[in-house]
Amino acid sequence: MKESTTLILLLVLVLVLASLVFWLVYRLFQSEKKKNKAEEKFYLLEMKINDLQLETLESKLNPHLFKNILNSIQSHAYQTYIALDKLANVLDYILYESQKKLVSPKEEIEFAMNLIEINKIKVSPLFELKVKTKIKESEALFEQNLIAPLISIDLIENAFKHADLQSADAFISVLFEFKDNCFYLTVSNKISEKKALKKERSGIGATTLEQRLKIIYKNNFKLDKFVEDNVYIAHLKIDLLEYKAQMLTDR
Repeated sequence: MKESTTLILLLVLVLVLASLVFWLVYRLFQSEKKKNKAEEKFYLLEMKINDLQLETLESKLNPHLFKNILNSIQSHAYQTYIALDKLANVLDYILYESQKKLVSPKEEIEFAMNLIEINKIKVSPLFELKVKTKIKESEALFEQNLIAPLISIDLIENAFKHADLQSADAFISVLFEFKDNCFYLTVSNKISEKKALKKERSGIGATTLEQRLKIIYKNNFKLDKFVEDNVYIAHLKIDLLEYKAQMLTDR
């Protein structure tokens, strides 16, 4: 009789423990489910905030660029025809391509080259302006939409702003590279002894660029800016292969 009672008590205890374990597992499952839903909502909210930030930044960027271009053309009327031809290409890019979240490295480089041609009208004939490209067009990602449009504006325009464009011993160097599925842009210029004029509402370019890079590329880019022997150097590298892998992971 005692053995039967003990057995029953053991069975009851086992059932209670089993029920408790089941309840704990169920609660853990429910908690994990709620956590995943919360993380998903947070991710969607973060994406919406990032998109809103980018829209705000780009709305500041495009009019700022357009104003600079018009100022360049106006200052040298005799070169207006050539400049307007390049401006047409730039405007097409701004109106159509820049509305996309991403463009190809090929398209962005072509846009930047047109922008440089427009800026040429501001420089002295003796001014040294070097523009080079080292591009492996055969690489898979060269024509894939992985570059934020207008990402090259700030570094190029900053060089034209801070170099003495009328000095014979000054220079600007622009180098585009595309290798190992990485986009590189290196811009350097001899710093002018003349201080650049500070304009009201100017100075949004550098902040805009860094904000956009952080929002879009996170840890898949590197931007270095430094001065060496009175030469200002800016170097941007974007690892498009890592960025594409990140995009696939985030989906």
